[in-house]
Amino acid sequence: MQLFVDYSFFLWLAALSVPAFILGVMEKPLRHYGFAVSLLFLWFALGANHRALAFLVLFIAMEYGGAECYRRLRQSRGRVAWQYYLFLCLSILPLCLQKFGTEHLFAFLGISYMTFKSAQMIIQIYDGQIREVKLFEYIYMMIFFPVITSGPIDRSERFRRDAERVIPRGEYLELAGRGLFKILLGYLYKDAVAAGFYQLMRWFGMGLDLKGALIYMYSYGFYLFFDFAGYSLMAVGASYLFGIRTPDNFRAPFLSVDIKDFWDRWHITLSHWFRDFIFSRISMDIMKTRKIKSRLAIGCIAFMINMGIMGLWHGTAPYYIAYGLYHGLLLSLTEVYQKKSKFYKKHKKDRWFRLIEWAVTFQLVMFGFFLFSGRITAFLK
Repeated sequence: MQLFVDYSFFLWLAALSVPAFILGVMEKPLRHYGFAVSLLFLWFALGANHRALAFLVLFIAMEYGGAECYRRLRQSRGRVAWQYYLFLCLSILPLCLQKFGTEHLFAFLGISYMTFKSAQMIIQIYDGQIREVKLFEYIYMMIFFPVITSGPIDRSERFRRDAERVIPRGEYLELAGRGLFKILLGYLYKDAVAAGFYQLMRWFGMGLDLKGALIYMYSYGFYLFFDFAGYSLMAVGASYLFGIRTPDNFRAPFLSVDIKDFWDRWHITLSHWFRDFIFSRISMDIMKTRKIKSRLAIGCIAFMINMGIMGLWHGTAPYYIAYGLYHGLLLSLTEVYQKKSKFYKKHKKDRWFRLIEWAVTFQLVMFGFFLFSGRITAFLK
């Protein structure tokens, strides 16, 4: 069974949401039932693949053991840099083995998004923000079924607060209603709108001339948005039914007026994760060395490294890396332009100027998706 794809999944989701709704209306805790449902969906998705299931169990055991071991070291020894980096590297090692080693190692559903959560906990333990790692909450956060395949990426402490909270009846009814709406809207996005753009891309965008390239670029960009945004809406909606307010992942990204604005609207939980746990830390580390004094130069370097890592996270194919570096370059140029240009500072609030900014940003974003698709190599031959 593929989550949020197969019709059988939606039938099971509808049936298993009824007890969750009853518990919510009765103002009863939802976390234990949500945990049981997540285990059931994991079995549906991976039960036939014993190797993947075994690697999943091993992964969670390793990640929890690493987090708990580092937490104790942190409390007894304080902030020791080499210990922090050791456990951080160990937390991302399974993902690295899966992506860059052999596809048979740790090849199971959702390892990328689970790794974000496990690495984040190591970072927050180091920062002193997490002082306790409970086994049940940790496993529940890892395997929570709506977000296991492709996010959105929730923060551990936010998830824990929702999981432990008993929601008042009126609040739950409103939450469940919003959840059902998001599921229906997401289904429309994914199975109707995205499917239409996919067919447009396949029918008219396969030619190797300029016209074919343009049709492919724009139709692929819209397909990617409606497909991913549709899944994210359904994931968030399903989370609401089980009492978890998973953060939204998209906020009208095609209305962005610059590339920074775009990354504040597109795959929000991923871009904000990279911003908080990679970009900001790279910037601070460079500042501490005092080798580069210009904050603008530091920001540009951090943008390139941050987006390069993001591209590499998608995969080792050249077009993924090019996509990341392309956006790193755009973010750097945007930062320089907004900080140095008197013309920008004078007109940034003018309606005509914002309209031009939007038009330029839209084209740059679409070309980025064209890079991401890998199809550009066929047109360059």
